[in-house]
Order: sequence, then C-alpha cells, then structure tokens
Amino acid sequence: MRPLLAAALIVFPCALAAQTKSLSTSDSALVVRILLAEDRRDTTDGALALGARHSDARVRMLAQRARWRISDMKFVSRDSLPALDPPTIWPEAPWRLRLRALTVRSECGTLRAALADSAWPVRFRAMDLLTTPCSADDQITSALRAWVDGLPADASRRAVGGISWHAAAHAIVALAKLKPDEARTRMNRLASNRQWQARAYAARASAILADTARLRVLAHDMDDNVKDAAISALSKLTGHADDTIYLAALTGRGAQAVRAAAIALKGSPRSDVAPAANAAFDRWVARGIASARDVRAALLEAAGRPVTDDTPPAIKVEALPQLAALALGADVRLRVTMSPASGGGSFVVKLRGDAAPLMASRILALARARYYDNLTWHRVEHDFVIQGGSPGASEYVGLSEYMRDELGTVPHVRGTVGMSTRGHDSGDAQWFVNVRDNLRLNGDYTVFGDVVDGIDVVDGILEGDVIASISEIPR
Repeated sequence: MRPLLAAALIVFPCALAAQTKSLSTSDSALVVRILLAEDRRDTTDGALALGARHSDARVRMLAQRARWRISDMKFVSRDSLPALDPPTIWPEAPWRLRLRALTVRSECGTLRAALADSAWPVRFRAMDLLTTPCSADDQITSALRAWVDGLPADASRRAVGGISWHAAAHAIVALAKLKPDEARTRMNRLASNRQWQARAYAARASAILADTARLRVLAHDMDDNVKDAAISALSKLTGHADDTIYLAALTGRGAQAVRAAAIALKGSPRSDVAPAANAAFDRWVARGIASARDVRAALLEAAGRPVTDDTPPAIKVEALPQLAALALGADVRLRVTMSPASGGGSFVVKLRGDAAPLMASRILALARARYYDNLTWHRVEHDFVIQGGSPGASEYVGLSEYMRDELGTVPHVRGTVGMSTRGHDSGDAQWFVNVRDNLRLNGDYTVFGDVVDGIDVVDGILEGDVIASISEIPR
C-alpha cells in the first residue's frame, strides 16, 4: 500500500492542477456516495468502482482514499487535496515559554516569583506546583489567602484579561497542601459559591484534606460535575463505606456523575448493587445515546458483567450540506465568538474539508443549528489544548451521535482544531484547539480545522469561558 500511496502523492497534484473546474450535479452526488460508503466501511458500494474509473482525478483520488481507509480503520497516511493552505504557523506567546519553564522540580523561590507573573496562566501553574516545603514562605501563603478571600460572590463574569473564580479555586487547592487548617476555615467560601466550578475545586481541596464530611455534602450537589469530583474523591478515601451515596447517584441523568458512582461501586460486597447497576444500565440503553459508551461500560462493570454486553446504537450515516464541496477544498470558515462575560473577542477557524470532509460537514451543520451557542471551554490546559463544546461541560457528555475518525496527514501543530475522542471512532462533537505543537497526537485524533485569525483570543481563554456562538462566515 505504501508504494501506491507514494505514487499517488506524486501523480495526483499534477493531475489536479489541470482539473479545478466544478463538478456536475451528478458527479457531486457520486462524491457524496463515495464518502458515505467510506463512513459506513462499505466496500460493496458501487460508488467506489465508479469513482475509481472517473475522468476527474479528484474523484478518483477520493475513491482510492476511501478504499484505503476502509481496509485500515487507523489509516493515517491519507493525502490531502492541495486546495487548502497548510496549517497557519503561529508564534508562541511569550508567557507560554515562562509557564513551560515551571516544573515539579521548581524551587519555592521560582514559584513565588511566578505567582506575580503578568499572565494568569503562569500564576495558576505556579499554584498547582506548590508543595508542603513552600508552606514556610510567608509571601506565598499570604498570596494564596488573599486570592481565596477575594472570591467574588458572583463569579460568573470576568473582564478582558482578568479572572473571576479561577484564582481562588487554584489557591484553595494549594492552601490545602500548604496550610490545611487555614484551608478548612476558608473552604465554605468555595463550597457554597453559586459558580459550580468553585464548588468542584472545593471538592478537590477537600480530597487533599481528607474532609469526608464535606465530600458527602458535595456528592449531592445539583451540578453533575461537582458530584463527579466529590464521588471520585470520596470513594478513594472511604472505599465502599459510602456505597449508599453512590447508589443514589446512579439514578441521575448526568453521564459523568453516574459513571463516577458506578466506578466507586465496582467490587462492592452489597447485594443490592448489581440490580441497581443493571437497572441504571437499562435506562441508559433506553436513552439511545450512542456516545455514552463510558457510562454504560462502568455500569456493566459495577453489575459484574462484561463490557461486551453493551451494543452501542449504530452511527447514522447521512449526507450533510456542502459535503462534496468541502471534500474538494471549498473555503468554509466559522467564527467562534466568546461571551462578553468571558472576556469577549472572537477567532476564525477554516474547516479542513480536504482532509476530513465528513467531520467538517457535520461540524458545519451543528454550527448552523446553533448547537454550540452558550456552551463552554470546560478543559483548559495552557500548554496543551483547550477543549469545549459539551452540553454538560464534561468530556463524558457530548452529541448523542458519535463520529468516525478521519485520520490524516495534517499535523497537530499550534492552532489546528481536532475532534476530542475517548477511543477510536468516538468523537462526540467536542472540539479541541492545540495551543502548542502536539505532534504526539498525530495518528490518533482527527484535524478538521485550522485557526486562521484570532490566536490571541484562543490564548486568552480560561477554564469555563462561555462560547456565545459559532457561526458560518458568509463568503
């Protein structure tokens, strides 16, 4: 296969240079049939043979690419039609280099200096790296106290370049490590805050403090992400002593919290666990959420059953608007506009239909349907990726229908946009943006877009920031 691919990479660009005309309606329909056959992994579809004999080199290449992908589900040497530019090259933000210099081996003096950095991500990183030896540093502990005490009652908004709940959240976790008694006296400021992220960090700090009483309260929180954090921490501290709490959580509707409860119940000696886990599994099967495989697997294991007992719903294969045009390199762009309450601003993503036409067309359809409006960037790792687009602000909650990977040769460099997965062919419409070069992701995650404008806005996004809208830019 590799020699054939190498030859294709040489021959196709030359042929394509002479064939840039638009396809006819019937030829465009054939392109759609080829792509849908690829998505179904259907080698018997006659569209593949028709495409292989087509007079247009672009159609022939799409047909050959489909055959290669069908024969090898992790085929990553897919060439890209030379219709879109390579990924934009974005320079590093200076503060990111300072953040990267902080490691687990950084001394207290270095971390103290970083706590006064002009960029908040550097300060967060320094707080996260603090350990017990730094507890004697009065400047460090004084800064942590001030940030916790400064938590606003309404932490739902932040100014441009500013923060809201973030400093207090990182500080309470650090204070729990350095000054446990002081953290306990301040814990209620976060544990009772209206912003659920503050309560989730309170659960993390409570885990460090081994505050099981606080964790039992938070395990009943109204937000499923807080429940998830509290249950996961509590089960590590008390084992099966709190199985009653976990059993109650199985009746919830949040995948992340139910999954955490099921994991906590695995191996329980109680006779009522298996029936409850089986009943919860049946409820999740009835909901028909194909992308909720993780919660169903955890429930099966809690019930003492093999995960192979789960049969996810089949992927719905359908033609979506602009599929053929995207496959042939149409320039389609989306504007991601951040909420004013999250600092505002916007950035532009060009869809890479040449490399991942099916995924690009589905993302376009979701944007047109306003699916992403008012969702958040729930995961922000300032020297790795930002991830968002989950209705539940969790990696375990996404679009009901999952998407197959379209692995290709577009590298995961800074500014490229990929589909978050938890295993092959498990994309649930959550995006991630590479904020640095992450070439180790090549071959495992699909790149379907490229930030072409506004990288400074991407760099400024903080955990929990709200997406006001993602909309197509008219051209």
